[in-house]
Amino acid sequence: MYECPHVDALPQPEPAPLSETCLECLALGSHPVQLRLCLVCGHVGCCDSSPFRHATEHYKDTGHAVMRTFEPGEDWRWCFVDSILV
Repeated sequence: MYECPHVDALPQPEPAPLSETCLECLALGSHPVQLRLCLVCGHVGCCDSSPFRHATEHYKDTGHAVMRTFEPGEDWRWCFVDSILV
């Protein structure tokens, strides 16, 4: 089984969320479908099912590789570099 090396580089403890919603969507008057939390800096962005895909844009702009779901009752992480759940 492949183990993503980017998880080991994450800060410990996990960063605090910088907001409770996708601020980019809020500024555009859009509504996120679901939210994702950057595990490097705490940025909250919308998922790829949302019109503007701000979590993916955050990765492209910063190189912050791993995010997790920011949805209640869900517990998973995604690595953009390796395109795998971690």
